[in-house]
Amino acid sequence: MSPAAEWRRTLVEWYAGSARDLPWRRAEFSVRYGAWGTLVSEFMLQQTPVNRVIPHLEAWLHRWPTPAAMARATPAEVVHQWANLGYPRRALWLHRAAIEIVERHGGIVPRDVPALLALSGIGEYTARAVAVFHYGDRHPVVDTNTRRVIARAVDGRSQPGPPAKHDLTRMSELLPDPVAESAVFNAAMMELGAVICTARTPRCDACPLASACAWLAAGRPDTGDTRRRQARFEGSDRQARGAVLRSLREAPGHTIPAAEVVADWPDAAQRDRAIDSLIVDGLIEAAGGVLLLPR
Repeated sequence: MSPAAEWRRTLVEWYAGSARDLPWRRAEFSVRYGAWGTLVSEFMLQQTPVNRVIPHLEAWLHRWPTPAAMARATPAEVVHQWANLGYPRRALWLHRAAIEIVERHGGIVPRDVPALLALSGIGEYTARAVAVFHYGDRHPVVDTNTRRVIARAVDGRSQPGPPAKHDLTRMSELLPDPVAESAVFNAAMMELGAVICTARTPRCDACPLASACAWLAAGRPDTGDTRRRQARFEGSDRQARGAVLRSLREAPGHTIPAAEVVADWPDAAQRDRAIDSLIVDGLIEAAGGVLLLPR
């Protein structure tokens, strides 16, 4: 067995015995919700921790178990249901994608990656995740965790560089040839980065790839981090946007006079800027001196 094949086998065996029990990995989840369940979970997991996603995912799919069910919802219902998941534009994109799935694909989430990419809010990662993790096809799936594992285990760097198109090529080179094994390997790489090969405190003593890791062999050098830093949340425009949306979600009829929306916000200019940006994004509407969730 080649070193690369041994490396893959070791990781897949580790995943089989150590993977977290997450709702979207269970057979009954796939049977009940199909590719739609995978698509919704991937939308929610973008930049949001797993423990926050799970209760929202279950509530969402109970309310809208199919694309057709969600396509009949109003934008206001969708934004309200999204609650505090963050980055609420994802809710509107998912709603639009549901409508497109009904109109273009008869209510069935497509399997073909180009068709998935043509849906609202779906990028390279989400399209391939649906094709691989639900349909079982052979494609490279690359997220932040995968990129970090490749950077350390293969390249000997402490952190990956900024996302780039060649990330898919790098992952393609590592995938096992058998289709079924490639799907498991994709999931195993992501899982390893999420729970063992973490960004700040990697648990190298528990890593199944420790003996083959180029970064560990080099003494875990700090090779720098060129990724763009996320802006601080506290006091940010993003926090102000969240406060405005939360006040509308909690208000009777999801409507409040504009002057009363988070009137006690410490920075009035920032509050107004948040309101303007939410209107531009289609997340709230202004009419007759009041603000409301989209109709």
